[in-house]
Amino acid sequence: MSIPLSPGELIRWTMRTTGAAASVPGRVLDLLSAAESVVARADELVRRTEKVVAGAEKSVAHAEQVTKAAEEQVAATRPLIEFLEEFSAHEIQAAIRLVDELPRLSAHLRVGPDMHELLDVAKDVRQAIQGIPGFEYLRRRGEDKDGDKD
Repeated sequence: MSIPLSPGELIRWTMRTTGAAASVPGRVLDLLSAAESVVARADELVRRTEKVVAGAEKSVAHAEQVTKAAEEQVAATRPLIEFLEEFSAHEIQAAIRLVDELPRLSAHLRVGPDMHELLDVAKDVRQAIQGIPGFEYLRRRGEDKDGDKD
Protein backbone atom coordinates (compact mmCIF):
# COMPACT_ATOMS: atom_id res chain seq x y z
CA MET A 1 0.00 0.00 0.00
CA SER A 2 1.36 3.39 -0.88
CA ILE A 3 1.03 6.56 1.25
CA PRO A 4 -1.34 9.13 -0.32
CA LEU A 5 0.05 12.41 -1.37
CA SER A 6 -2.81 14.77 -0.66
CA PRO A 7 -3.68 15.79 2.91
CA GLY A 8 -7.31 14.59 2.54
CA GLU A 9 -6.17 11.24 1.31
CA LEU A 10 -3.61 11.12 4.07
CA ILE A 11 -6.30 11.73 6.68
CA ARG A 12 -8.58 9.04 5.19
CA TRP A 13 -5.68 6.63 5.00
CA THR A 14 -4.74 7.39 8.62
CA MET A 15 -8.35 6.87 9.73
CA ARG A 16 -8.61 3.50 7.94
CA THR A 17 -5.25 2.35 9.32
CA THR A 18 -6.15 3.51 12.84
CA GLY A 19 -9.54 1.76 12.60
CA ALA A 20 -7.91 -1.42 11.38
CA ALA A 21 -5.29 -1.24 14.12
CA ALA A 22 -7.96 -0.57 16.75
CA SER A 23 -10.01 -3.63 15.64
CA VAL A 24 -7.03 -6.02 15.95
CA PRO A 25 -7.36 -6.65 19.74
CA GLY A 26 -11.10 -7.44 19.35
CA ARG A 27 -10.43 -9.76 16.44
CA VAL A 28 -7.62 -11.46 18.39
CA LEU A 29 -10.01 -11.95 21.34
CA ASP A 30 -12.64 -13.41 18.99
CA LEU A 31 -9.98 -15.70 17.53
CA LEU A 32 -8.91 -16.82 21.04
CA SER A 33 -12.54 -17.49 22.00
CA ALA A 34 -13.02 -19.58 18.87
CA ALA A 35 -9.79 -21.48 19.60
CA GLU A 36 -10.93 -22.13 23.19
CA SER A 37 -14.26 -23.44 21.89
CA VAL A 38 -12.47 -25.79 19.50
CA VAL A 39 -10.22 -27.05 22.31
CA ALA A 40 -13.25 -27.63 24.58
CA ARG A 41 -15.03 -29.59 21.83
CA ALA A 42 -11.86 -31.58 21.19
CA ASP A 43 -11.60 -32.39 24.92
CA GLU A 44 -15.22 -33.60 24.94
CA LEU A 45 -14.53 -35.71 21.85
CA VAL A 46 -11.48 -37.26 23.53
CA ARG A 47 -13.54 -38.11 26.66
CA ARG A 48 -16.28 -39.70 24.57
CA THR A 49 -13.71 -41.61 22.54
CA GLU A 50 -12.10 -42.92 25.74
CA LYS A 51 -15.52 -44.19 26.90
CA VAL A 52 -16.13 -45.89 23.55
CA VAL A 53 -12.69 -47.52 23.64
CA ALA A 54 -13.23 -48.73 27.22
CA GLY A 55 -16.62 -50.19 26.24
CA ALA A 56 -15.11 -51.85 23.20
CA GLU A 57 -12.35 -53.39 25.30
CA LYS A 58 -14.95 -54.82 27.70
CA SER A 59 -16.95 -56.17 24.77
CA VAL A 60 -13.86 -57.81 23.28
CA ALA A 61 -12.98 -59.41 26.63
CA HIS A 62 -16.54 -60.72 26.98
CA ALA A 63 -16.52 -62.01 23.40
CA GLU A 64 -13.27 -63.85 24.12
CA GLN A 65 -14.87 -65.49 27.18
CA VAL A 66 -17.95 -66.51 25.19
CA THR A 67 -15.78 -67.86 22.39
CA LYS A 68 -13.69 -69.89 24.83
CA ALA A 69 -16.82 -71.32 26.48
CA ALA A 70 -18.30 -72.18 23.08
CA GLU A 71 -15.07 -73.90 22.01
CA GLU A 72 -15.11 -75.93 25.24
CA GLN A 73 -18.71 -76.97 24.59
CA VAL A 74 -17.93 -77.97 21.02
CA ALA A 75 -14.92 -79.99 22.19
CA ALA A 76 -17.02 -81.68 24.88
CA THR A 77 -19.78 -82.66 22.44
CA ARG A 78 -17.45 -83.82 19.67
CA PRO A 79 -17.28 -87.46 20.96
CA LEU A 80 -21.07 -87.56 21.25
CA ILE A 81 -21.47 -86.24 17.72
CA GLU A 82 -19.00 -88.82 16.41
CA PHE A 83 -20.92 -91.53 18.29
CA LEU A 84 -24.25 -90.34 16.87
CA GLU A 85 -22.90 -90.25 13.32
CA GLU A 86 -22.63 -94.05 13.48
CA PHE A 87 -26.42 -94.45 13.87
CA SER A 88 -28.84 -94.72 10.99
CA ALA A 89 -32.08 -92.75 10.89
CA HIS A 90 -33.99 -95.96 11.67
CA GLU A 91 -31.87 -96.61 14.78
CA ILE A 92 -32.37 -93.06 16.01
CA GLN A 93 -36.14 -93.34 15.57
CA ALA A 94 -36.11 -96.64 17.48
CA ALA A 95 -34.12 -95.03 20.32
CA ILE A 96 -36.64 -92.16 20.47
CA ARG A 97 -39.52 -94.63 20.67
CA LEU A 98 -37.69 -96.50 23.44
CA VAL A 99 -37.21 -93.31 25.43
CA ASP A 100 -40.90 -92.51 24.96
CA GLU A 101 -41.77 -95.93 26.45
CA LEU A 102 -39.45 -95.64 29.49
CA PRO A 103 -42.09 -94.24 31.89
CA ARG A 104 -44.48 -97.10 31.11
CA LEU A 105 -41.67 -99.66 31.29
CA SER A 106 -40.41 -98.35 34.64
CA ALA A 107 -43.94 -98.63 36.07
CA HIS A 108 -43.99 -102.34 35.12
CA LEU A 109 -40.51 -102.99 36.51
CA ARG A 110 -41.14 -101.61 39.97
CA VAL A 111 -41.01 -104.38 42.59
CA GLY A 112 -41.79 -104.17 46.29
CA PRO A 113 -39.28 -106.36 48.18
CA ASP A 114 -35.59 -106.36 47.61
CA MET A 115 -34.68 -108.80 44.82
CA HIS A 116 -31.58 -109.99 46.67
CA GLU A 117 -33.69 -111.11 49.60
CA LEU A 118 -36.02 -113.00 47.24
CA LEU A 119 -33.06 -114.76 45.64
CA ASP A 120 -31.66 -115.73 49.04
CA VAL A 121 -35.05 -117.14 50.09
CA ALA A 122 -35.34 -119.06 46.79
CA LYS A 123 -31.87 -120.59 47.37
CA ASP A 124 -32.86 -121.59 50.91
CA VAL A 125 -36.09 -123.21 49.66
CA ARG A 126 -34.19 -125.08 46.93
CA GLN A 127 -31.68 -126.40 49.44
CA ALA A 128 -34.48 -127.41 51.77
CA ILE A 129 -36.33 -129.26 49.02
CA GLN A 130 -33.17 -131.02 47.87
CA GLY A 131 -32.68 -132.19 51.44
CA ILE A 132 -36.04 -134.01 51.49
CA PRO A 133 -35.49 -137.81 51.37
CA GLY A 134 -36.49 -139.24 48.00
CA PHE A 135 -36.46 -135.86 46.24
CA GLU A 136 -33.65 -136.93 43.90
CA TYR A 137 -35.78 -139.87 42.74
CA LEU A 138 -38.77 -137.60 42.07
CA ARG A 139 -36.58 -135.17 40.15
CA ARG A 140 -35.14 -137.89 37.90
CA ARG A 141 -38.61 -139.26 37.29
CA GLY A 142 -39.81 -135.75 36.28
CA GLU A 143 -36.88 -135.41 33.86
CA ASP A 144 -37.77 -138.73 32.28
CA LYS A 145 -41.32 -137.53 31.63
CA ASP A 146 -40.01 -134.33 30.10
CA GLY A 147 -37.76 -136.43 27.83
CA ASP A 148 -40.75 -138.54 26.69
CA LYS A 149 -42.63 -135.44 25.51
CA ASP A 150 -39.92 -134.59 22.93
